[in-house]
Amino acid sequence: MLGTYIRKKNRLSPAQFMVLGFAIIILLGALFLNLPIASQNGESVGFINALFTSTSAVCVTGLVVVDTGTHWTVFGKTIIIILIQVGGLGFMSMATLFSILIGKKICLHQRLLIQEALNQYDLSGLVRLTRHILVGTFIIEGIGAIILSMVFIPKMGFLKGLGYGVFHAISAFCNAGFDLMGNFSSLTSYTENIVVNIVIMALIILGGLGFTVIFDIIKKRNFSKLTLHSKIVIFMTSFLILIGFILFFAIEYDNPKTLGNLSFKGKIIASMFQSVTTRTAGFNTIDLAAMKDSSKFLTIILMFIGGSPASTAGGIKTATLGVLILAVIAFIKGKEDVEAFGRRISYSVVNKSLGVVAIGLSIVVFVVMSLSLTEVKFDFLDTLFEAVSAFGTVGLSLAGTPNLSLIGRILIALSMFAGRVGALTILFALSNRKQKNLVRYPEDKVIVG
Repeated sequence: MLGTYIRKKNRLSPAQFMVLGFAIIILLGALFLNLPIASQNGESVGFINALFTSTSAVCVTGLVVVDTGTHWTVFGKTIIIILIQVGGLGFMSMATLFSILIGKKICLHQRLLIQEALNQYDLSGLVRLTRHILVGTFIIEGIGAIILSMVFIPKMGFLKGLGYGVFHAISAFCNAGFDLMGNFSSLTSYTENIVVNIVIMALIILGGLGFTVIFDIIKKRNFSKLTLHSKIVIFMTSFLILIGFILFFAIEYDNPKTLGNLSFKGKIIASMFQSVTTRTAGFNTIDLAAMKDSSKFLTIILMFIGGSPASTAGGIKTATLGVLILAVIAFIKGKEDVEAFGRRISYSVVNKSLGVVAIGLSIVVFVVMSLSLTEVKFDFLDTLFEAVSAFGTVGLSLAGTPNLSLIGRILIALSMFAGRVGALTILFALSNRKQKNLVRYPEDKVIVG
């Protein structure tokens, strides 16, 4: 009904529709989670807490104010995992799935919305791409759920083990970080479990790459034939995971509260997992609060970068960072063009990358300054960690999200929303981008640097 009205009136741009659509889903999720039937104690969790949880689920973040495993009933957990799936795939993908199931034709306006949601340049093949994304998602999550269930069922029983396998597979692939282990423990009881670690990491990486890259790899099967976007994403993802692993391993190697008491195999697994999960996933297998400050700051950097465009991950994105690094290299070498892998990158892409980083930093700075005033019991590093975790839709926390004040929870919720929908999308939704420059002023020089 809402879509029909919008289509007829044509009052909302794709960006505005995206922002409104996510907001409506979050509100609906909050209403369901606020019901007494959603909580184990039979009492309402409170609308603000329900809204925070719904925002965290739809924005695939994983920050929680109540323990997911012990507070929510089966009904509440089901609502949360549905919100995670919708938020991870994007509500337009789910709406397209519904239209396909009922045999409804996808109109031009819906294609424009899908184009905005999937961050694509071309309108052709969008419905087919969406169909492939949906099928691919269910296949990947299904395989992950089966393998995880084989680990959980012997310890928990068939139904509970299967439910845990499905929940954590969806949560990992969508880079959400929600878990059912109880007492905010995440996956710390599986620190040296090779199967759980490898499956969760594989799901996180696949979800963070994005289906545009995954389908390109499947189709081309040769790195040299991949698109420039895929090459940059794969290179940056591999580099960040490797450098994160090396630094976490070196810094925390002798820390008795994190890696120090683990076997050598455990140190390697935990270091690799920590490097992968900081890329907007939100699971943890070690005590984050016990890490050294250098490791915490490294985590903040990786969380801010996040995953890749058109994926379930947040952050400024790997491709954005890659483009800016290439632009700096071109500047240092005195080249007029930004180049990579024998291709030239337009300066409009460079400018967009600068805009994404500048807006992201502005949001983080604003949230950190605000939290510093409202959360006086938090250390500055803890506050920065929480703010970046929310913006990057990561879900990791040092000081404990349940300890946030009411204002702090609202600020973090807004930051999660901005991180998932995209700061540029929100600004485009608020601004009138249809206006064109009718006057072009003369060029002048400005001294910088």
